[in-house]
Amino acid sequence: MDDIKYRVAFSRIPSVGTMRMRLIETAFPSIQEAWEAPASALKAAGLTANVLQQVTSRRNDIDPDREMELLEKAGVRAVSWHDGVYPAALKEIYDPPSVLYYKGGFAPEDACGVAVVGTRRASAYGREACATLVRDLASAGVTIISGLARGVDAVAHNTALEAGGRTIAVMGTGVDVIYPADHKQLAARVAEGGALVSEYPLGVRPDSRNFPRRNRLLSGLSLGVLVVEAPMDSGVMHTVRFALDQGRDVFAVPGSIFSPTSLGTNRLVQDGAKLVTDAADVLEELNVMRLEQQPSLPGFAPQPAPEGIEAEVLQHIGAEPIHIDEVRRQSALPVANVSSTLSLLEIKGLVKQVGGMRYIRVMEPAARYGAAR
Repeated sequence: MDDIKYRVAFSRIPSVGTMRMRLIETAFPSIQEAWEAPASALKAAGLTANVLQQVTSRRNDIDPDREMELLEKAGVRAVSWHDGVYPAALKEIYDPPSVLYYKGGFAPEDACGVAVVGTRRASAYGREACATLVRDLASAGVTIISGLARGVDAVAHNTALEAGGRTIAVMGTGVDVIYPADHKQLAARVAEGGALVSEYPLGVRPDSRNFPRRNRLLSGLSLGVLVVEAPMDSGVMHTVRFALDQGRDVFAVPGSIFSPTSLGTNRLVQDGAKLVTDAADVLEELNVMRLEQQPSLPGFAPQPAPEGIEAEVLQHIGAEPIHIDEVRRQSALPVANVSSTLSLLEIKGLVKQVGGMRYIRVMEPAARYGAAR
């Protein structure tokens, strides 16, 4: 049953977040039944008195069918975490939104994404560094993910589009509420060359509490987070903390020791973030470029396609982490063979271990660089 309209309706009630939607899914055969359930059934599902009061009072003013009409009129789609369109990387994080709103569209290559973040008050150095790095990353097929803010975010989105790449803007408002307002043209271009994404329903206005929380989606959608320029007290550090919690790589561009806007990035390098001086540093760490050799990014030679047992093991590994035991079960190969083959595939940069003996397939970008435009 298509229950997305009822999920959208529930998303209008701020207190019904990830954990409570999971309670609801467990307790009811469908989200429609949960939406129409009496207070006693919702209480039995585990909703607290405060949440129960919000649900029972607010759902009288929310029409699920009307919500879907508004989405269609705005050209916005809503997908649940059970939908195949929902980004696989986002399902891995601790608290993915049960409903994701987007304008534009997702593409398979978005699985190979890097979040680029930094201060809104970027210096000339920060802007130039961001543009240089993003240009090469986008040209290598990496989707650039950022937050549509002024400064580093805007440079990242604009440069990715100019390079012919894809970009995703993760918003702390509804996707129909562009913030800052002077980025409306940029937002329209992002929707054409990627997607505007939010966990907030239509009409949600800027709120200082929403932006730190949306940062978990920035890191959650990416393979790693690249911090270009950030002072010590920057909100960018929220994204870094989320990235570390989610097991994402963190990269930092070093800056002048005399610049306040570089204090945060320099500290990240001291604390163990990967120091970045060119895009190759990111690509090498993430193992995302091997299909062709980019003249400006030396050191990445093409590799022959895997054959035999390597190909057999590789076919069971995708974008979502899979445990070695599950690979063995699906492939019906001896565990020793699976283990040694995975080690070889990891050395070749074809798979990556993400902890707990779980593996993901390294995404290979489209061979777009060097192509005529």
